[in-house]
Amino acid sequence: MEHPWAFAFGLLGNVISFTSLLAPIPTFYRIYKSKSTEGFQSVPYVVALFSAMLWIFYAMIKSGEGLLITINAAGCVIETVYIVMYLVYAPKKAKLFTAKIVLLLNVAGFGLIFLLTFFAFHGEMRVIILGWICVGFSVCVFVAPLSIIGRVIKTKSVEYMPFTLSLTLTLSAVVWFLYGLFIKDKYVALPNILGFTFGMIQMILYMVYMNKTPVASEVKEGKEAWKVPAEDHVVVINVAKIDKSTGAEVRPVTEMAGGVPSRCAAAAPGQQADFARSVEVVV
Repeated sequence: MEHPWAFAFGLLGNVISFTSLLAPIPTFYRIYKSKSTEGFQSVPYVVALFSAMLWIFYAMIKSGEGLLITINAAGCVIETVYIVMYLVYAPKKAKLFTAKIVLLLNVAGFGLIFLLTFFAFHGEMRVIILGWICVGFSVCVFVAPLSIIGRVIKTKSVEYMPFTLSLTLTLSAVVWFLYGLFIKDKYVALPNILGFTFGMIQMILYMVYMNKTPVASEVKEGKEAWKVPAEDHVVVINVAKIDKSTGAEVRPVTEMAGGVPSRCAAAAPGQQADFARSVEVVV
């Protein structure tokens, strides 16, 4: 309450960021219904969980950062639920990969940072070191979902980059930047400048490709095979062979239908599968 405006923006940030944390629910409902992760990635959830854990540690070390603790505690719970669901329905290879990065990042990585900052540094230096570590991983949280940009440009489809989510993340970045500004905490304010920038990029891409015709794609074992639309597949047979009995050259006749060469229909495109839900934990 010493900073009324900071409290107001922090409270608003909690509300906006909580809605952002719930944004992947449709994705996981889809995973639950299909009993498959459909190629979605777990990395952004793991990174988001790690970032939330770091910010809780930072807020507890600095003290007086209750609004950071509340939202990141909620983030830890929600992200953990997402990761558990992913492990339940992911294929074996994806399960092993997810388990490895959770152990390396969330257990070993966080444990190492906790021990080093808690025992190797003291007082203000501990806050500074931990603050810059939090800034670094918060940037990773903002950057991680941007892998979808290449997918959007290639497919000309914004199916996995909803405008409302991008808008919510952008607003959240603005609110938390102002919160950090009012409490004079650069470690909170700095990463949200990037968050705002990346959010704007996503919204611009959405506006550019929202009315474009998507390009069909097939995802098989994590590899993409981009296809030309079905109407552009034309069967052209131009192979000559010799009839051994007569010595005459025989050419196959291209099948005709109403005077128009028949076209080969493309195989039904597989469903695009990639994690494009921006996952945010407040910084």
